[in-house]
Amino acid sequence: MKPQGPPITPAGMAALRARYDHLLGTERPAIVEVVSWAAGNGDRSENGDYLYGRKRMREIDRELAFLARRMKALRMVDPARQEDRARVWFGARIVIADEDDNQRTLTLVGDDEQDAAKGLIGWSAPLARALRGAAIGDLRRVVLPGGEKEWEVLEIAYPAPATSPIRPAEI
Repeated sequence: MKPQGPPITPAGMAALRARYDHLLGTERPAIVEVVSWAAGNGDRSENGDYLYGRKRMREIDRELAFLARRMKALRMVDPARQEDRARVWFGARIVIADEDDNQRTLTLVGDDEQDAAKGLIGWSAPLARALRGAAIGDLRRVVLPGGEKEWEVLEIAYPAPATSPIRPAEI
């Protein structure tokens, strides 16, 4: 039985898959073509196109291997299927306020899709760990690099569950 891996949203998994497909289907074939052309030009020791192309091909191959291992290890979790919507769990969009009443809107996502500038906080980040299981009105203290802060949970929302593909008129 496969052990449970780190969580990722369906959108995050799709982004990883798109990156993998782009590297494999677009970038790598273009670099192979350049390297093949450069190899045909003779002396490879001073051929910049050949040397750079081989280096770039190794970088692409390393990233492809990393993405393949990562996608295999991740566990896709759909936040729309969350049953306990009254508490903060994976995929929750939450609004929190600090002691000075500064509000932030965050979404708890997988570590592979985190982007603090967009309000996407990784599941294993200190703030996300402190907020797990919190309900509206709960206060959570977080130790951050800038010091200790207390946050209050103001709102919790999850994506709406997907509707059935069968329309009422078809029944």
